[in-house]
Amino acid sequence: MNAVKTFLLMITMTLILLFIGGAIGGRNGAMFALIFSFGMNMISYWNSDKIVLRMYRAQEVEKNSEVYSIVRELAERADLPMPKVYMINQSQPNAFATGRNPKHAAVAVTRGITEILDRNELKGVLAHELGHVHNKDILIGTIAASFAGAIAYLATMARWAAIFGGRDDEDKNPIALIGIAIFAPMAAMLVQMAISRTREYKADRYGGKLAGNPLYLANALKKLEMWSTRTPMDAKPATAHMFIVNPLKGQNMAKLFSTHPATKDRIEKLEEQARQR
Repeated sequence: MNAVKTFLLMITMTLILLFIGGAIGGRNGAMFALIFSFGMNMISYWNSDKIVLRMYRAQEVEKNSEVYSIVRELAERADLPMPKVYMINQSQPNAFATGRNPKHAAVAVTRGITEILDRNELKGVLAHELGHVHNKDILIGTIAASFAGAIAYLATMARWAAIFGGRDDEDKNPIALIGIAIFAPMAAMLVQMAISRTREYKADRYGGKLAGNPLYLANALKKLEMWSTRTPMDAKPATAHMFIVNPLKGQNMAKLFSTHPATKDRIEKLEEQARQR
């Protein structure tokens, strides 16, 4: 099922790229977009995790660190291969998992999350991220991030083409180009939203069970929700859906097109899961 979802995601994002390319450069633009999307598919499958980690200047943590020891404990409990563990030097508390499969997975946390959560809460967050690894949906999220970034780039090209001239034929329509520049990133965001919201609930449930107590993650989410609205993060919108909580909460557009379910709903589900233990 995840293989099918990944294939459908690639097709959807490729079609969006083709549409933008055709609008900017006609047949030649569509051909360029087709070649570009093929390259994106290859790069996304094999290297998108490295791209995302490099984007945030993530550094691999020491094996004697608390984060590493918690991930190792949880990975052994879940019978998962030990993922690589990274630290991002940003103050907003957040985390994400990436990679193309459980054998090539990585978990990244911000410096801020290690400063505000206790060990049990951190265990809940890391168990959630291993839930993404276990559910084999980390590739889908990482590919979506790569394509969303590419679509945003081409949408910017469409905007400039509308201003300074795009195709040389008579069918050039600056208004259509501006419309594409506005709505193409929204289309990519909607795809991200559809992918991310169900993934978060599943990872929450798995993480609550793996950590040993769903309230560990519930308590962590309460803190993360509070701090994420107070502490800005230098995050790319294309990767927002990958984080455990939306890193762009301070931005109005991010609130309107949130890639995450409401944190309040997630906490309620975890508390219900704890009562059923």
